[in-house]
Amino acid sequence: MIVYLVRRVGQSLLAVMAMAVLVFIGVFFIGNPVDVLVSPEASQAQIAATVERLGLDRPLYEQFGIFVWNALQGDLGTSFVYGRPALEIILDRLPATMELALVALALSVGIGIPLGVWAGLRPDSIAGRTIMGGSILGFSLPNFWQGMLLILVFAVLLGWLPAGGRGETTEFLGMQVSFLTWDGLSHLILPAINLALFKMSLIIRLARANTREVCMQDYVKFARAKGLSPRRVVLVHVLKNIMIPVVTIIGLELGSMVAFAIVTETVFAWPGMGKLLIDSINLLDRPVIVAYLMLTVLIIVAINLAVDVIYSLLDPRIRLSEMKG
Repeated sequence: MIVYLVRRVGQSLLAVMAMAVLVFIGVFFIGNPVDVLVSPEASQAQIAATVERLGLDRPLYEQFGIFVWNALQGDLGTSFVYGRPALEIILDRLPATMELALVALALSVGIGIPLGVWAGLRPDSIAGRTIMGGSILGFSLPNFWQGMLLILVFAVLLGWLPAGGRGETTEFLGMQVSFLTWDGLSHLILPAINLALFKMSLIIRLARANTREVCMQDYVKFARAKGLSPRRVVLVHVLKNIMIPVVTIIGLELGSMVAFAIVTETVFAWPGMGKLLIDSINLLDRPVIVAYLMLTVLIIVAINLAVDVIYSLLDPRIRLSEMKG
């Protein structure tokens, strides 16, 4: 297990280093922030002073070296626009994004797995076909259009839920969260559903396919032949064995929810990291963009590492094959 863990950690560090280079080079070519930060009437001396103050007059490799050295000390740069540490600005928005992603993931798992298992146990029933048809619809709808449709129906026509914002928040474990207040929860429902629908469809189809496969295994047939109740067969023998691939997908999808909640946060004016990224791109605030992307990479890599470890605990053959390799 230790050999497997050390190898996975090494691979994760290499992935972070490679992404740091790609992110920094890519962001460097996004416009010229001086054009946004300096008044059009500014003199050449003022423009040159701003360029020097921001460190943009140095070669790209030198800027990257300074960025890496500072990043190792926990400093991802200072925002050009806000004049505050970029990491501090992002961490202020992180709780909102994590709350949205975790609630959306809980909806995806809590609804997707039972529906997928049901469709796998009764594939030819009306309910099973309806579930699979709904999952195809969830794959097909564009995220932004889906969000606007939810706003139109539940906020505009029915007036049941607010159209955007985060609502009232309260402190929980040192962070501001909205799901513990009724006003905040009402603001959270629509964006969480919008973010969850695609992932829910994915989990439904995965759970259904794995349920169909597991039901054909000899140990399930033997359990039924022993006279075990259908509920026990499903909960003990079927559900346990379909969770290995499902756990992998759940971990990966949590990372993607955090990274790609940008559309949902923009449509619903949710004050998370995704909306901050869009604002920073419009303002060409490079330090915030780089810090956001690097933090997102770290979150995804950490989640993938945790998923690999959980996967190896659920199926010891994984780490044994890794050690042999």
